Amino acid sequence: MPSKELTYKDVWDNLSKIDCSDKVEKKMNLSYLSWAWAWGVLMEHYPQASYLFYQGEDDVPYVKFPDGTAEVRCRVSIDNLTREMTLSVMDNRNNAIQNPSSRQVNDTKMRCLVKCLAMWGLGHFLYAGEDTPSADKEEKPITELKNVEEVKKESKNMAKVTKPVEEPKDDKGEEWAELFVKSFLDLAKLQKTKEGMTSYYKSNTADLTTLREKFPEKKEMLDGELKSIVSNLKEV
Repeated sequence: MPSKELTYKDVWDNLSKIDCSDKVEKKMNLSYLSWAWAWGVLMEHYPQASYLFYQGEDDVPYVKFPDGTAEVRCRVSIDNLTREMTLSVMDNRNNAIQNPSSRQVNDTKMRCLVKCLAMWGLGHFLYAGEDTPSADKEEKPITELKNVEEVKKESKNMAKVTKPVEEPKDDKGEEWAELFVKSFLDLAKLQKTKEGMTSYYKSNTADLTTLREKFPEKKEMLDGELKSIVSNLKEV
């Protein structure tokens, strides 16, 4: 009998229940997980997983904006499933940095990787204003570590992009659509500014396009909810 195909819900159900509370580290007013620990946990459960950072213009590992600030973009894949996340290169006050240094970019890449893992469920409570994960709450699906040299080589060979790469075609059905809409709205409600919402929306372009093409009614409902959320956000 062929093995069951892995689903987003399978991964979420598995990783979201892992108690990371004793691994949370504090820096300034922020809580975060060590990227090495987080990746190690993922490898214990899904050793076939892989990650990739996108190249921006001028062969730099970030996307640069007109004002000189930048963001890094990360994709984590498990089998045929993928999730993407972006993160601005910021200072210790969470302000975007103009013309960031290589150290600032590298640190942001690792934080972005951990944030992307939260999209799969691992440590997601850190981005929900909680202290510990809870198995009693409604579960919300949100989205290999190759060695460093392999990742650098793959990044070099990628076509330069300033937007997320299209995801591989797969059979995304009704279950996927419902899970995606729920998770997208959950994280959208955590955005603090319209700029942050725009960046978050763009980072999910591929999934949003699939939703619009295959499930237009759900896309219309999602857009209606987003308008309400955006109306309460502040301008930067």
